[in-house]
Amino acid sequence: MNFAETLWSLVIIFLLLSYLIVLFHIVTDLFRDGNLNGWFKALWTLLLIVLPILASLVYLIIRGQGMAARQEIRAQDSANSAEAHIRSLATATSPSQQIAEAKALFDDGAITSDEFATLKAKALA
Repeated sequence: MNFAETLWSLVIIFLLLSYLIVLFHIVTDLFRDGNLNGWFKALWTLLLIVLPILASLVYLIIRGQGMAARQEIRAQDSANSAEAHIRSLATATSPSQQIAEAKALFDDGAITSDEFATLKAKALA
């Protein structure tokens, strides 16, 4: 195998991997889009199987801008969700509040003295 054949093989592998990445992005976008009817999803999937390169190009031309907008919305939702989770962890109750809540449960008879001791130890740990 000479240098030209090796280089050509690398180019073919690069193009194949690039196509597969684009195809996976299209299929992911296709099935995550809640506005698209199931029949249209089936039609796009069939086109991607029968005429893969042409269907991919048409999909990117027709729905590419919406594809980017949907990805941006998903990324923003994910960031907001992570931020809300971090805020909820940051505003957790203090050990004294946890002990007071456990004491209230103990006084109401909802937990036993052993459970109260366990909750108190966890709060102080």
